[in-house]
Amino acid sequence: MQVQIKQITGSWDLGYALHKHSLHSTFTGHNEFGHPTYDTTRSEPGEALYQLKYRNDWSQAGPIAAQIKTSILPLFETIGLIVPMPASTLRARQPVDEIANELAKVIDASVFNNIVVKAPAPEGSTPLKNLNTKAEKDAALAGRFSINDQISGDGSWNALLLDDLYDTGATMDAVCKTLKTYPKIARVYAVAVTWK
Repeated sequence: MQVQIKQITGSWDLGYALHKHSLHSTFTGHNEFGHPTYDTTRSEPGEALYQLKYRNDWSQAGPIAAQIKTSILPLFETIGLIVPMPASTLRARQPVDEIANELAKVIDASVFNNIVVKAPAPEGSTPLKNLNTKAEKDAALAGRFSINDQISGDGSWNALLLDDLYDTGATMDAVCKTLKTYPKIARVYAVAVTWK
């Protein structure tokens, strides 16, 4: 898989993404339902993520995880646990969870899917995807995340916060700040498969 590693910034200690998601996209008209259509060329990680997320090709999770292990994990200290980002869309199987589970197998770490709990958006609020700036998203996310104390034993571990697509980083930042309030978390490293 060809990658172009980019550092991503936020409240985490260090973070990277594998590649830009879409390399270029050309408008091709409208489909029979009146929706715009595009001819899009994606990076290799972007295409793998697209197939996983929108075509239910679960076989893509392993190669994505392997590429994260090879290209990004050597840039961090030892990872003790993996925290997949809470999903914004409810699906029977969550793509980020699938990548996290595959990554956990190859680095011998535990996945904590529910360590960060997201409260529902207030009734009538604007959906996050319809907000344009990081400041608007930060305000909409304020106070929405909390810790579910799932780690037994004493000590603290470095956490890998995993997401599929990095845009403004507002949600990832809010989750990271919440993780950093948990005494059992030492450092937080962030990984996104692609950036927008």
